[in-house]
Amino acid sequence: MNTRNILGIALIVAGVILGVYVGIWVCFVGGIVDVIEQIRAENIEALSIAWGVAKVLFAGLFGIVSGGAVALVGYLTLKS
Repeated sequence: MNTRNILGIALIVAGVILGVYVGIWVCFVGGIVDVIEQIRAENIEALSIAWGVAKVLFAGLFGIVSGGAVALVGYLTLKS
């Protein structure tokens, strides 16, 4: 196993980890926290609530795109 294969596999694993982190923690959990914080605030900002709801609804998409970009680079490195 050469260095290029190890780098490709490492990038694919990093892409999966990044996708799960962004999808679940940043978008899904972060979106729920944003909505709850705005509901509890004295001055409610509709844009912050809308952004929080959008993050929750599209968490899977954001995770796939962010992790897929890194995993794609790893796949192309592994393939070449």
